[in-house]
Amino acid sequence: MLSRLLVTGAAGFIGSNFAHYWHRQYADTPLIILDALTYAGNRANLAGILGHPNIELIKGNICDRALVDRLLTEYRIDTLVHFAAESHVDRSILGPEAFIQTNVVGTFTLLEAFRIHWQTQGQPGHYRFLHISTDEVYGSLGPADLAFRENTPYAPNSPYSASKAGSDHLARAYYQTYGLPTLITNCSNNYGPYHFPEKLIPLMCVNMLLGQPLPVYGDGQNIRDWLFVEDHCRALDTVLHHALPGQPYNIGGEAEIKNIDLINMLCELMNELAPDLPIRPTQALITYVRDRPGHDRRYAMDISKIKADLGWQPSVSLSAGLRKTVTWYLNNRDWWLPLLPADYQKYYQQRYTGR
Repeated sequence: MLSRLLVTGAAGFIGSNFAHYWHRQYADTPLIILDALTYAGNRANLAGILGHPNIELIKGNICDRALVDRLLTEYRIDTLVHFAAESHVDRSILGPEAFIQTNVVGTFTLLEAFRIHWQTQGQPGHYRFLHISTDEVYGSLGPADLAFRENTPYAPNSPYSASKAGSDHLARAYYQTYGLPTLITNCSNNYGPYHFPEKLIPLMCVNMLLGQPLPVYGDGQNIRDWLFVEDHCRALDTVLHHALPGQPYNIGGEAEIKNIDLINMLCELMNELAPDLPIRPTQALITYVRDRPGHDRRYAMDISKIKADLGWQPSVSLSAGLRKTVTWYLNNRDWWLPLLPADYQKYYQQRYTGR
């Protein structure tokens, strides 16, 4: 029985949605959050649950072995859910070192600390280390290629995806070598509330509301599979409670779409739902910019394994999920406006101006 969780990176996008979900489902379960609170980690993402006696947020780095050891022992952790990561491809192109440090060294630090903790406790059978990863480790697909399966060879094409591939291999190796009860999930692109506005969907929503250009890389024909973040949280819950240690699972939304078609869907929703847009129709803001290096053409996830083994499947359609997401950004300006200070604007200009 999972009873005491340490969740890394739970002030970020997917991690905070997981923390809210878990608290709704298991309010009596202690939930200890370790987050470095960098640019994408935000206490405001946890509004509504911080202050609950079973929730504690600790600011710290996953590479701090002494801190991780202390938390595992002091809080008698039996389940570690690992979201913490540098996760933006564009930032990994500009500065790859932080991605290696956090995603590879940080994951190693957590695995090694959890291994010692698990062995010291007598290797309890219910302990779990859940490592959350990405579909980007598999590389790029052509238009007619079969979707990624759990046994698809890794072929990362960016410093970000390479660092995540390295962390996946470490998690697998700790199960194979030590018997550590690890689980690995690889998800497709998530979307939903609390998404930092440098990623595609929140960037488009915020820029429409500000009347700023909607930058589209290349020809806009890159294809992604989109997964509503609450569906992802349900999948992780299912994996934690029902998957066998050592098993990898792909998690996707079965919602492939070209980037330009996704942006047009967002434009239509914003035109419908936002009464006071600076520029209408928002499609007038679409601006094509030079493609980024190593831009994978297509991702697609085969989720037949998690369906067959664990009975999970996505429940929120892309159209319904996008409507929920656009509505959330419309109703939560006080959340995203403070995230656009001078340093973000500098980064934004560096990525898109003149491209």
